[in-house]
Amino acid sequence: MWDYTEKVKDHFLNPRNAGEIAGPDLDATVGNITCGDALRLMVKLDKAGRIADAKFQTFGCASAIASSDALIEIIKGKTLDEAARITNDDIARYLGGLPEAKMHCSVMGMEALQKAIAQYRKQPFALEEEGKIVCRCFGVTDKLIEKVVREHNLHTVEEVTHFTKAGGGCGGCHREIEEIIARVHGKPCVAEARRPPAMTNLQRINRIQEVLTTEVKPLLQADGGDVELVDVDGKRVLVAFRGHCAWCPVSDVTLKGAVQAKLRELVDPEIVVEDVGEHLNKT
Repeated sequence: MWDYTEKVKDHFLNPRNAGEIAGPDLDATVGNITCGDALRLMVKLDKAGRIADAKFQTFGCASAIASSDALIEIIKGKTLDEAARITNDDIARYLGGLPEAKMHCSVMGMEALQKAIAQYRKQPFALEEEGKIVCRCFGVTDKLIEKVVREHNLHTVEEVTHFTKAGGGCGGCHREIEEIIARVHGKPCVAEARRPPAMTNLQRINRIQEVLTTEVKPLLQADGGDVELVDVDGKRVLVAFRGHCAWCPVSDVTLKGAVQAKLRELVDPEIVVEDVGEHLNKT
């Protein structure tokens, strides 16, 4: 499971600022609900121009919800100039840290805030309007990639994926991301063309889900059972047995002999599968 801090869990399970504001002064949406996380940020200003209230609506994981909620806690009472200086690192620090592969959620919050302020001031939002789409899977521009590479001293495609999700889909943009990294650091681009790029966490999750759906579930469902993907943490795959499989006395054999074996064959030979269904039912 992701190693979330208690503060991340609290803001995910008990968000203070989820909802909608009627007639907001600032209103911006970033991301794309059809291909990943999306966030709408709404802000109401007081007569002095300070942020009196703000709400968010998001489609995403626990980190996306917690980061959005934390962002609003940070910006309340601030002027727009003060809020504009908020970075994704400020959001992550407020939450006590985020898993490396979830840093893109804090970047999404920062991006929504900067876009809302730019639109309110009728200024161009450079990360979108002046940028070229590099990652078509997640709609990420070269400007955003350049920004996170420079600010966080990133050197690999995988690191860029952690911060923006760019490169985490089909992989067709990896070469261009490598070129951006090289350009920011003032070095020639040396692509690893002789071997395929390592599978990103997002690609691994998608592949695991595909194998479970097409190869494993039909076998289990034929005997009245089923399996559900709970989480993926590196090479650990957490699942929950359902139906007959949940109480079957030989479920351990099914877990290793059917589920784990198939995932090792078709995804990664080092995958370890764990059944957490009993724990989920107790909680």
